[in-house]
Amino acid sequence: MSRATLSVAAVALTATFAAGCSSSPSGTEAKPSASDATTEAPKPKAADAPPKSAAVPTLLVGQSGTYTARDSATDVKTKMQVTVKAAKYVTPEEVNTSNKPKGQYLRLTLTVKNVGKAAGEFSAYGKITWEDVSTAAQPATTLESTGGPELDTTYKPGQAVTGDVVLDVLRKGGTLSYADGVDGASFKVTLPS
Repeated sequence: MSRATLSVAAVALTATFAAGCSSSPSGTEAKPSASDATTEAPKPKAADAPPKSAAVPTLLVGQSGTYTARDSATDVKTKMQVTVKAAKYVTPEEVNTSNKPKGQYLRLTLTVKNVGKAAGEFSAYGKITWEDVSTAAQPATTLESTGGPELDTTYKPGQAVTGDVVLDVLRKGGTLSYADGVDGASFKVTLPS
């Protein structure tokens, strides 16, 4: 082919392409063909989906549950297990104090165990609230102690401690919530009435 023939073919191709892109002379748009049918937006991949929140274990006396503990200094996470051994309403004398509670003292006996692969903390003070159907969440921790083993410590993998937390709840019954970090409750305990 000669250069002139190639140039004429290129001009014809350009004109055909330009005509296909212009609007129709009547001002109406051309109807799309079946091959131009719209397609659905791609469905998000599993990685794009928001993370599912883990269910917060709600325990009764005698039950165990696990939660993720976060080290406050390093932000390393590990799996902890908590078992509610007992929940007993007590008098100030039973916890060796002369301080009067706002409501009712509760001796909560727990076993805390590190079932993960990194060190993890448990610290009840300031992290346990009490609520019931008629009262919004209230701070429940106290500085009172039964003199037994301390639950508030750092646990290496496999380590466990059974001990008491003395709480001040407004009345019998209700639910305790332990919040290890900023993500809300780590576990809950339904109290006997």
